[in-house]
Amino acid sequence: MSSSPGALPSFEQIRDAAARIAPHARVTPVLRSEALDALSGAELHFKCENLQRGGAFKFRGACNAVWALSDEQAAHGVVTHSSGNHGNALAMAAATRGIAAHVVVPEGAVRAKIEAIERAGAILHRCAPTQAAREAMTAEVEKAIGAVLVHPYADTQVMAGQGTLVLELLQQAPGLDALITPVGGGGLASGAAIAAHAIDPSLRLFGAEPQGADDAAQSLAQGSRITTVVPDTLCDGLRALVGERNLDALRAHQVDVITVSDEETIAAMQLLWSELKQVVEVSSATVLAAILQQRARFAGRRVGVVLTGGNVDLQALPWY
Repeated sequence: MSSSPGALPSFEQIRDAAARIAPHARVTPVLRSEALDALSGAELHFKCENLQRGGAFKFRGACNAVWALSDEQAAHGVVTHSSGNHGNALAMAAATRGIAAHVVVPEGAVRAKIEAIERAGAILHRCAPTQAAREAMTAEVEKAIGAVLVHPYADTQVMAGQGTLVLELLQQAPGLDALITPVGGGGLASGAAIAAHAIDPSLRLFGAEPQGADDAAQSLAQGSRITTVVPDTLCDGLRALVGERNLDALRAHQVDVITVSDEETIAAMQLLWSELKQVVEVSSATVLAAILQQRARFAGRRVGVVLTGGNVDLQALPWY
């Protein structure tokens, strides 16, 4: 049983989500940097979801999904598969409601993220590092325990929760011309697109995707969902294949997906650390990498830039 499978959320559902998560989620700040404006030739407004509970935007969607459950559903707990931020977010959200969270974690996931999931109180289930293994183990737990599946990006309530950050951003920085988010499974990108265009249909929407996991860009170019991409990128948060409904939303809202190399992304991450003074994880830095790569397309625009998370394994850094 899934909490709310498949369908894309309406703007109404995103507004409901904002009210639902308000007692639990943080309103994250929007930061500016003169140095990064000068480098990009644009006016950049950074929505710092690295400062969200659990260190990532994922808490919004997980919290909305958990609190949208009936008491009867919630009693059985929730289950998901995640290599990090969504699992951590779901465990934290489940704790706000006092229910169990089961998280299926693939071998080889970032150690710091696994430890965070455990600290948040989740029950961990290990599986092989493939999408098929993740889904099979999740289905097994779902069936054995009766837990409700809260999918990382293909769940209506999760997408609605992610879209709430755009409601905040457009209040904090009114009059933006463009918005850019990273693209992995597409839960954030689709929820953000729906919210953004409901408020301002003229907003230009962009996504940033690693070249080594460019299935969304390929799918949009070919007109059908590509599922053959084997991810090869340091951006561990963006390795998931874009969901079918999520892709529909990207297409419907004409989201322009820009692909960036890991080298460009690491350089952008270092800039965010040094100039914005924000610790962001590598997946988050794809957005700045895309803006700097395509400077002419963003020059002179007021751009909302979503920094999705800050869960960096500091002990894995080469100079530690």
